Amino acid sequence: MLPLVGDLAPPHRRAAALSVVVSGLQLGILIARVLSGTIANFVTWRAVYWMSFGLQYLIFILLWMFMPDYPSTNTNMNYFKLLWSIVEMLGRHAVLVQACIASFFTSATFTSFWTTLTFLLAGSPYHYTPLTIGLFGLIGIAAMCFGPVYARKVTDRFVPHMSVLVGLSCCLVGVCLGTYIGTFNVAGPVLQAFLADFGMQTAQIANRSSIYSVEPKRRNGVNTAFMVATFCGQLVGTAAGNHIYARAGWIGSGSASMGFIGAAILTMLARGPWETGWLGWKGGWSFRKKNANSADGKTAETGRRLGQMQSRDEEMGAEEKALAEVAAEGDESPLKGRSDVKLDRSEESQWSSGDGGIRLVKD
Repeated sequence: MLPLVGDLAPPHRRAAALSVVVSGLQLGILIARVLSGTIANFVTWRAVYWMSFGLQYLIFILLWMFMPDYPSTNTNMNYFKLLWSIVEMLGRHAVLVQACIASFFTSATFTSFWTTLTFLLAGSPYHYTPLTIGLFGLIGIAAMCFGPVYARKVTDRFVPHMSVLVGLSCCLVGVCLGTYIGTFNVAGPVLQAFLADFGMQTAQIANRSSIYSVEPKRRNGVNTAFMVATFCGQLVGTAAGNHIYARAGWIGSGSASMGFIGAAILTMLARGPWETGWLGWKGGWSFRKKNANSADGKTAETGRRLGQMQSRDEEMGAEEKALAEVAAEGDESPLKGRSDVKLDRSEESQWSSGDGGIRLVKD
């Protein structure tokens, strides 16, 4: 779905369009926490899985009914070649590798926090119920609402690299506050939930906006590489957060999250927005777009599907205008009621548009 958004949205508004869909994905994760906590507080935990079962079938039906037809862009490649081409892309595009590594560490921080938060709030000094713990997801939802606004006002106006660094900085500040305040004051986890979720969403949207410009006809493959790194990061964050919390408590798991975010920031600082190689800041330190109509600030492109529709509309409009001009020369339509005019498919008598217009030839 996200590559489809990348195809349909104009490049200079791609971040804003992606932010809406990404917000929906993140909201689903956070709302699931609220619903699961509420359900588990009143009925058996198995009801959560029955609800998930029903929602999955509902999503399948809705997609079947409303998802538009999307023609294939790489019909000459089989499934295994498509998979291998994703690996080859990682060797060609440094910006894709950079985005995948940054997403890996950022996602690890996200899942580590939300997994260990339950342990912190259920124990001393809070002893919250599952319902109260689940309601903490509402804080993350509030942060997600600012994502589309920031994407439209900032991410679309500057190179994505800047927004990634801003997002990661927000995550780092939130993790620091939550780690060292959370053991004695609930304000720490609240601030971390807000800042970390906003920062992660900002960084993810900016990275997607950047990488979708590298190979416009292979956006599905680009998205696959990015999402594999993201999901691997989520798995590592969940596993590492649980193990570290069991041995070193809340501060230990939070310190590990600070390390994850620090690694993501170093990854983004290792290569600048104008660098064409794998490392360095060649091209300058400016974060302003050189091409205001592009998504990454430097790659000239158009929304492929949108461009095709506009081109088709222009062709139809030109034909209708030409027919109207021909009809205006006579008393009635040139296509009927005229015995002295006819359409001849020969080379001497035909509808001709070779000079940019349409000419009616009489016998």
